[in-house]
Amino acid sequence: MDTIRLLAIRDTPLSVEEVLGAVGDTAAGGTTIFVGTVRDQDHGKTVTKLSYSAHPSAEAELRRVAEKVAADFPVTALAAVHRVGDLELGDIAVIVAVACPHRGEAFQASRRLIDDLKSEVPIWKHQVFADGTTEWVGACE
Repeated sequence: MDTIRLLAIRDTPLSVEEVLGAVGDTAAGGTTIFVGTVRDQDHGKTVTKLSYSAHPSAEAELRRVAEKVAADFPVTALAAVHRVGDLELGDIAVIVAVACPHRGEAFQASRRLIDDLKSEVPIWKHQVFADGTTEWVGACE
């Protein structure tokens, strides 16, 4: 079975259960999951609206990042999904999960996966603040 079990960029709500189910593996002694949600503030300013946009190459870049993590760590299963479109406060924006033989490896691989996703996959966040100002963030949060 393929190590990379689920990769997607979606305009529909994300499911922790789906992602966790995708990485279930009897060879894994440790599974980590990271869930990123829309918060009500950023840089000390109140966020009122938020949307994500993705470049057409985003899924291919997500696969490249996932393949690198799977090559660098003893990953038995990996999944990553990111939401695009308009999101509400509290909505899930991103979920990554990694299963490895041991917990330490799972934590390290999961951290690398979310960090590389944020820095390398072309997904942009547009925030609108209560004071009427806006901000574009170069990659997902």
